[in-house]
Amino acid sequence: MPVTALPLAAYRAAVALDEPFRPTATHDPEQWSGGDAVRALLDLLGDDPAATRAGLRPGAVDGLAEADARRVLRAVLTVREAAPLPTGAAEALDMLLSRERRARPTTDAASLPTLRDTLPRTTYRAADRTALWQGDLTTLGADAVVNAANSALLGCFAPMHACIDNALHAAAGPRLRADCHTIMSLQGHPEPTGTAKITRGYHLPARYVLHTVGPVVDGPLRPPHERALAASYRACLDLAAEVDGVRTVAFCGISTGVFGYPRTPAARTALDTVADWLDRHPGRFDRVVFNVYGDDDHAAYTRALTESTPSR
Repeated sequence: MPVTALPLAAYRAAVALDEPFRPTATHDPEQWSGGDAVRALLDLLGDDPAATRAGLRPGAVDGLAEADARRVLRAVLTVREAAPLPTGAAEALDMLLSRERRARPTTDAASLPTLRDTLPRTTYRAADRTALWQGDLTTLGADAVVNAANSALLGCFAPMHACIDNALHAAAGPRLRADCHTIMSLQGHPEPTGTAKITRGYHLPARYVLHTVGPVVDGPLRPPHERALAASYRACLDLAAEVDGVRTVAFCGISTGVFGYPRTPAARTALDTVADWLDRHPGRFDRVVFNVYGDDDHAAYTRALTESTPSR
């Protein structure tokens, strides 16, 4: 019997999906320096089991520069299980993450030029409804951004790992992991490949995060891989369409990192699947963004859009 994924209706209230996120901080983040917040948090987390796992020892951050102390704090939060923070830590962390978000420039997804604008000769049939953007997904102001998750759906537990799962959880804060833990506890089994879940985005500029597990490619690329990847894109769009107010969706490169999916075939599948979905649901979204970070990812989309027709 195939394993089924928990539907939105079964966890929507449990993660308060429809309630706007309001940080617990009661003071202006600008009134407290980032270094003060980092050191206060490390003091509060000093007795947490995660501090030991991250290598934090009493006095270990004394004399460290603010940037180095911040990396230690990120490591502690990365390895920390989904559990309530010590008294006072949630407010201090909200102040820190709010301050950091204000310091990062935010790009408005709705204002990005379309593929029709940037590649006027493309034959891609959804070019007027989609955009290709190279940048940091944690700074994109889309209504919903897509996270390439693993089947545990709890985020990456490897400190400073350069995956989008790690980056999004670090910028959003530990409430994101807590929501994922709530959902997975209700579901009772790992997330199937090609399905999706949605949570609030917390300290991200995106209001929502769509979490999906793409296929792992270990060897030649085969049709089941292509079908599974297409299912992930469809699942994210289907789920985003269930949430009122989501008009812009931004995809990362699902499965093209450590999951080993070749970049150009992945781009072609992404382009085809999104175009098919938009054709079947005219007007539901204002803009779907294909986000790339590295030059090789950008080149893969450019090849898919220019060397052959990327839609059937």
